[in-house]
Amino acid sequence: MTLRNPFTAIPHSLRRFISGSDRGASGATAIEFAIIGPALVLMMACTIDLGMGIYRKMQVQNAAQAGAEYAIAHGFTASIANAVTNATSFSGIAASPAPSEFCGCPSSTGVTSVTCSSTCSSGAAAGTYVMVSAQGTYNTILSYPLIPNSFVFAAQSTVRIQ
Repeated sequence: MTLRNPFTAIPHSLRRFISGSDRGASGATAIEFAIIGPALVLMMACTIDLGMGIYRKMQVQNAAQAGAEYAIAHGFTASIANAVTNATSFSGIAASPAPSEFCGCPSSTGVTSVTCSSTCSSGAAAGTYVMVSAQGTYNTILSYPLIPNSFVFAAQSTVRIQ
């Protein structure tokens, strides 16, 4: 029995595999795919589930923004909650907590609530703001170990209307 040089045996085996002259290679490929295929399908399902969860989070954020845009256009009305729920096709979105109107002064960390007749530190009069919140629950397609099956997404948007 002669031993082949390992540097020439590998290319020879690859040529035989690629050309299809090795009858056992096609069976081995089928077995490898049978082992790896279910893992690939599971990874694809998990990726789709993750993508749908991210999309639902974006829908909740867009709903809060739509409510704030409605408040800019129409002022503080009871219809803001309808604008939030009708903003996307996701039926699980609610305007929770309810939209609220308050007076405040802008600061480097956001809007500070003050009484409506007060003056801000910048010398300007306090403005009227509307805070709109949206909330939605996403239930996963698959059940994962150590991860909850449902997530509550919440978003908030604050705008000055006066």
